Amino acid sequence: MNKEYIVQLNTLIADKVYKMVLSGDTSKITNPGQFINIKIDESYQNFLRRPISIACYSHNEITIIYKIFGEGTLRLSEKKTGDILDILCPLGNGFTINTNAKKTLLIGGGCGVPPLLELAKQLNKNNLKFDVVIGFSSYQDIFLEEEFKSLSNTTIVCTLDGSYGQKGNVLEVIKNKSMIFDYYYACGPEKMLHSLVKEGYNGQLSFEERMGCGFGACMGCSHKTIKSYKRICKEGPVLMSHEVYINE
Repeated sequence: MNKEYIVQLNTLIADKVYKMVLSGDTSKITNPGQFINIKIDESYQNFLRRPISIACYSHNEITIIYKIFGEGTLRLSEKKTGDILDILCPLGNGFTINTNAKKTLLIGGGCGVPPLLELAKQLNKNNLKFDVVIGFSSYQDIFLEEEFKSLSNTTIVCTLDGSYGQKGNVLEVIKNKSMIFDYYYACGPEKMLHSLVKEGYNGQLSFEERMGCGFGACMGCSHKTIKSYKRICKEGPVLMSHEVYINE
């Protein structure tokens, strides 16, 4: 699980958002929505690894998309082609493709958009049609629009400030457009995910959480569900909508 990967590409694609391509072993990756845990360097501030979702993968190649939030991701953005990273890969459960769904919708918000890309590719390979709604704060934050358009029936982009596409958040757009679907896959801010659950929609949600170890030992990323607590790094990050607990 703990292996070295070589940076092939690390480039800016939106405001403070980078795309990194890594070469290395991808044989253990089983589902879209799994993630990796990256050791940035040996400094005290970056002692803990950074969990980042896998945007897509192929034979011996992983693509991640991340945003600079602090010193760790800033250091990551400075990595050059040929640099070697110590990575735990893969981690988490990922999405399970529902082949019985008739109308599928992919819903992403901000940094929750990347893991939906590999899912879109897998749905496409299985000849399963789907629509996409992705939301961002503003025009300069948008990424992967063209990639989703090439894979989906319809891709709708929305921005909170109305600077591009539909104005509003993803849930507002889904309602305003009267979008019809019987199953969804979602990743994004917890508030967005909880709103989808409150609406009673049936699907799978990928949660983002701060974590220590990344493989279930420290219990630091435990998330309350209807029946118990689940570790986002181990039993997650994907939870079924019917098991998500919402604190009213």
